Amino acid sequence: MSSTETSSSSPTCLGIPLPIVSLNRVVLLTGITAAIVFQQPLLTTVLFFIILSAVVFGPKGSLIFFVGSRLFARQNLNAKTEDPKLMRFNNSIAAILLGGAQIAFLLGAPLAGWIFSGFVAIAAAIALAGFCFGCFLFYQFNLQRFKFFGQQQN
Repeated sequence: MSSTETSSSSPTCLGIPLPIVSLNRVVLLTGITAAIVFQQPLLTTVLFFIILSAVVFGPKGSLIFFVGSRLFARQNLNAKTEDPKLMRFNNSIAAILLGGAQIAFLLGAPLAGWIFSGFVAIAAAIALAGFCFGCFLFYQFNLQRFKFFGQQQN
């Protein structure tokens, strides 16, 4: 649905290579799971800032994109890609939830913080299994925006 085929030498010009998208999901799932198991909210804080930099600065500011570009250099050349707008949307949802978790931890409501963090981990796990809930929300958001505002003019 959100993927396109590319064989460009610069995969970022058309989208985010799927190996990097999967790495993003794995990092979120692993990091939040470790934070919950070890009861270390600081791990969710680190993930929040990593994801926030990706939302604010895009792929150029993403530590995960940087690592994934080097780790999967060969696979990225011929990999299918995801729309950068979709990736930013998904990361925005994760950043909002992880930001909410940070506020909850600071306010002395750790259960709420773990619940917000857990939502991100569950969404990442479901996406790794094949259904991207953020992609579904992105589609619905754009569908409703089109219905409300009509066709966008360039």
